[in-house]
Amino acid sequence: MRLERLDDLLVDWLPRQRWFAGKDREIDAISVLSDTELVEGDPSLHHVIIAVRQTGGTDRYQVPLGVRSELPGRLEYAAIGQLDNETHLYDAVHDPELTRVWLENMAGNADVGPLAFRSITGIDTELDSLASPAEQSNTSLIYGDAYICKLFRRLTPGINPDLELSLGLARAGSKHVPELHGWFSSDLDGTLSTLAMLSEFLRSGTDGWQLAGTSVRDLYAEADLRADEVGGDFASESERLGAATAEVHRDLATAFGTSEMQPADVRAVADQMHARLVETCSVVPQLAPYAGRLTDAFDALAELERPLTVQRVHGDYHLGQVMRTDSGWMLLDFEGEPAKPLEERRAPAHPLRDVAGMLRSFDYAARHLLVNGQAIGGDPDQLEFRAQEWADRNRAAFCRGYAEADGTDPASNEVVLRAFEFDKAVYEVMYEARNRPSWLQIPLGSISALSTRSESDYLSY
Repeated sequence: MRLERLDDLLVDWLPRQRWFAGKDREIDAISVLSDTELVEGDPSLHHVIIAVRQTGGTDRYQVPLGVRSELPGRLEYAAIGQLDNETHLYDAVHDPELTRVWLENMAGNADVGPLAFRSITGIDTELDSLASPAEQSNTSLIYGDAYICKLFRRLTPGINPDLELSLGLARAGSKHVPELHGWFSSDLDGTLSTLAMLSEFLRSGTDGWQLAGTSVRDLYAEADLRADEVGGDFASESERLGAATAEVHRDLATAFGTSEMQPADVRAVADQMHARLVETCSVVPQLAPYAGRLTDAFDALAELERPLTVQRVHGDYHLGQVMRTDSGWMLLDFEGEPAKPLEERRAPAHPLRDVAGMLRSFDYAARHLLVNGQAIGGDPDQLEFRAQEWADRNRAAFCRGYAEADGTDPASNEVVLRAFEFDKAVYEVMYEARNRPSWLQIPLGSISALSTRSESDYLSY
């Protein structure tokens, strides 16, 4: 297929895609790096990798390109454009007539042009796909009730941490992650690079954020009951989630080993936290009144005279990255923060970094209904008290479960945990100020509440 006009069509189409990272910048140029035909005929499927040049650099993306002489009504919403009157181009992830070929190629461990398809289990190749509407930085296809295929839209040279850690956890026999079935890769800059991965679809699973939100809503609806008296109390689930998190950390240590971060490197981490705080205070002056307490927490980390044991961790851990299934809690999406460089996402870190991320998520779950105006009725001060009560109860339960399963008590490492949580909250302040100003009160409220506590009161369980 001749793709001379494809760049013109993509200039208009790309900024409208949720996974496109350059929406705030003009596109200077688009070039096709590879075009691999996976399905011949009408319709046909082309796997296309493009380079998008914008101010600040060039990013690569993969676009599964469907080609039809006529575009049926069911696919009009996926249209990219027309090359001519007889050639309609569209995003093929929405066409189950074409996407089955990915299952077939993974099942057969096929090499098609530059694409290498691989599997580690048997794969049912007779399933149709449905593109999930819930994705942002990636696109996921659900095949029947058996598989979910995550397509990494923005490509980075190298093995994606989600695939790397999933393979390691599979070898370690981890029971808290979905089963990995296959993946496919291609060459980028001379490096084998992950394009997609196929995992078990958790058909009985419910998103952790959704479950926590239901619990908070129940609490707000019961004006006279405490958090431990409400029928939707979440603390027992938080404790089980803490235990599952500790077990996955142990499995990651088994699969990838551990190392020691020396005091000089710990001080360098604390210096980064200080720098982030200074920058954020300059942009968000509402944070300045708490700068002294935050600085004290980062100084305490810098003053540690002992090395810290570090290992591979989740890296972007929150309630939206876990699911409660019939068999217990499952951890998902080990990609790390997609905006960070791959080298940084693969770097070992202290496991309490993940714990701190989940503690921040509990605070968000407790307060987001207040921000959205969904907790209608009741005294604002009382609702704030209930929010903090719910957050404290679930934070403590999570840490208790983590300590009992792992043998490492977060409460005995409060200096490290407190620094990680405050640093995450500072990041949230900057993010909310730039993207969701109405949510800024969530991290600021958390910082206000936590910064007034002594270290001995930081966690109590």
